[in-house]
Amino acid sequence: MTNRTANSVSSQITGKTRVFMVAGDPVDQVQAPAIFNRVFQKFNVDAVLVPVQVNPDRFVDFATTVLEAGNVDGLWITIPHKPKLMPLFNKIDAASQMSRSVNAVRRHQDGTLEGGMFDGNGLVSALRHFGADPRGLRVLLLGTGGAGAAIATALLEAGVQELALHDLGDRAERLAQRFNNAKVSVPGADPAGFDLIINATPLGLNPDDPLPVDVSRIDPNAKVVDILMKHKPTPLLQACAKRNIEAYPGFEMLVQQVPDYLRFFGMPDIADKIKDDLSDVRKHLLAA
Repeated sequence: MTNRTANSVSSQITGKTRVFMVAGDPVDQVQAPAIFNRVFQKFNVDAVLVPVQVNPDRFVDFATTVLEAGNVDGLWITIPHKPKLMPLFNKIDAASQMSRSVNAVRRHQDGTLEGGMFDGNGLVSALRHFGADPRGLRVLLLGTGGAGAAIATALLEAGVQELALHDLGDRAERLAQRFNNAKVSVPGADPAGFDLIINATPLGLNPDDPLPVDVSRIDPNAKVVDILMKHKPTPLLQACAKRNIEAYPGFEMLVQQVPDYLRFFGMPDIADKIKDDLSDVRKHLLAA
C-alpha cells in the first residue's frame, strides 16, 4: 500500500489510487465506505473504498473479473455474498473455515486470493465494549448464514454457557452438527430464558419485514443486538425500546473490526495506531 505525502490532497482520486469495493445486494445500508475512506484520508493512504450492488446470480463472475484488475486490491463482502467465493481461495482463516464464508477478499501480487472473516470477533468485542461480556451467558442467535456462523464460532470461543441457533430450513441444524458441541442446541426462536438475543438475519432491511423474534417473550433483563447497520433504529430495536429492553445496533461490531480489516489488507501500522482508541472511527460513523 502506497502512502501519499502529508501535504497531498488525500481525497483526490488519480490513476495511482488503489481501489477496494464493498459488494452486497442491497448495498445502501453499508457503512464501511464512511469508515475506511475517512481512515485512508487521515493516514494519507492513496486508496478508496466504493460500494457496488451486485445480483447474487452474477456475483462470482463479477468478483473473479474485478479482482483481475491491476489496481483493485480487494473486496469487502456483505449479504448475501459471503459464502459465494469459498472454492476460489488459496488461503482462509479459521473463522472462515467454520462459517464457510468470508467478509474480506485480498488479492496477492502473485494473483492468489485470501479470505478473512471478522464478524464474529467484531461482535464479541462490541459486546465487551457495551459491558455485556458473553462469557457465561445463555445466547439465542437468530440467523446462521455467513455472519451468524462466524458470530456463533466467536461466542463459543468467548465461553458462553449456552448457544441456541435458529434459522430457516435446516441451516441451524447443519451448523450445530459442524460444531458438535454440547453447548449448542436448535430449540426454535422463542427468546424466553435467554440472557442475550442476537439478530444476524436480514430481517429489518426492508420496511415490511416481520420481526425476527417475538419481542413480548424476551426477558426484561435480557439484552438484544441487531447487527443490521442502519442509522434509523430497526424495527427490532424500536420494539425493544417500547419494552425498555436494552438493545444495541450493529455499528459497534463494524467499528471493532476496523483494525482487523486494515491488517488483513496490508496496513498493519495503521491498524496498530487506531486499535487502542476507536473513538474517532465511532464518532465519524455515527455522524455519517
